[in-house]
Amino acid sequence: MILKFAPADTAATPVSIVTPDTLDAVLDQLGETARNWARANDFKAAAGSVIALPNAHGTVEHALVGIGSAQAQKAGRFWVANGASKLPEGTYAIETPLAPRDMEEAALGWLLESYVFDAYKSQPQTKARLVAPTGIDRHKIESIAKGEFLTRDLINTSSAQMGPDELESAARALANEHGAAIHVITGDALIQENFPLIHTVGRASVRQPRLIDMTWGSKGPKLTLVGKGVCFDTGGLNIKPSSSMGLMKKDMGGAATVLGLAHMIMALGLEVRLRVLIPAVENSISGNAFRPGDVLTARNGKTVEINNTDAEGRLVLADALTLGAEDAPDLMVSMATLTGAARVAVGPDLAPFYTDAEHHAEALAKGAALVKDPVWRMPFYAPYEKMIEPAIADLDNAPSGGFAGSITAALFLRRFAGESPYMHFDIYGWNPSSSPARPKGGVGQGARALLEALPELLNL
Repeated sequence: MILKFAPADTAATPVSIVTPDTLDAVLDQLGETARNWARANDFKAAAGSVIALPNAHGTVEHALVGIGSAQAQKAGRFWVANGASKLPEGTYAIETPLAPRDMEEAALGWLLESYVFDAYKSQPQTKARLVAPTGIDRHKIESIAKGEFLTRDLINTSSAQMGPDELESAARALANEHGAAIHVITGDALIQENFPLIHTVGRASVRQPRLIDMTWGSKGPKLTLVGKGVCFDTGGLNIKPSSSMGLMKKDMGGAATVLGLAHMIMALGLEVRLRVLIPAVENSISGNAFRPGDVLTARNGKTVEINNTDAEGRLVLADALTLGAEDAPDLMVSMATLTGAARVAVGPDLAPFYTDAEHHAEALAKGAALVKDPVWRMPFYAPYEKMIEPAIADLDNAPSGGFAGSITAALFLRRFAGESPYMHFDIYGWNPSSSPARPKGGVGQGARALLEALPELLNL
């Protein structure tokens, strides 16, 4: 994968970004051989189309990347990114003048498209490199790409190599890179330190549960990111069918996403007091696994009736959110691959989010649109509170009936977030098929939107 742009003084093949309306004018400026090649190959500048144009000597003289008509552009994003994977290996430079935001999208998309998860491949794959376009913030774009690559790598790694131990190691490596402090509570120490739900969910695995607590920054508002780190989810005693278990290596996608976002924040030196909390567990099956019908007591004293051991993510997040709230942050955000209901509601591309603050919702929606990281607001719908209140305990971890599953999960989490401003993301963390800048596999969702919105969310 390519994490950085090519040096500015590298010899580069020019790239023109074209639409059906501008194609002829661009071709008229090229040599006859290149022009004839484009027309012979019936290049129409459709969205995402790419062609390398030869000169009379047979070497690549120019490249064209189509972004389609204005209507076609609305049907996708990062169309220019296809140049990274479809052009021959080499170095390229965008010569078409673009608006600043469009150039940032093109540059970031090119880097994101260069991502390849080849940890298990014997032959590394290569992609076309791009010279950083004039006028973009190169460091910012590269930092965002690196954070996203971290998220993708963590999700894509097999659970055999990405359990709670390895997730802790990844957090420690990130902390070391940026001079952050990190503290980890592991195994039975979770009971002693009053994190009973994290311990209960993870105790059946031979890989010990833990709470990862990373802090960075000494000035500015307090921002706490909480990420679900269920490194593999069997469903527990309510075991998942095989069709539902195949992608459970991605059930730590919330943790992966907050670590990627944390890298972006620290690499860019934002003036915040950042805290990252990750309950890292495996939801396994053994003689000491927690059971349907158990009643557990959370860190904040609330009791929870277990009606389904496959609704474990909200349990581990509950203890972590309680700890985060104790520090009274200016904003606390949880990210989790939490419910299938969210996917039914909005599909794999949109990241549903919940907040009670209208100005937070507006800032996030605006940021998401600017950086092409789509999100969709869902309601903390108070009348559904009774659905998570069973007769036997304070809360029910899996209300019967199946209605409003993402909303009831969000309402459950809000019971542990205290009085701090709180935002929750119910992400998918996976691309089921490849699209520009987003190859099939693990993906961060909502992180770039949050990064863009942070100045407004925290009055930076």
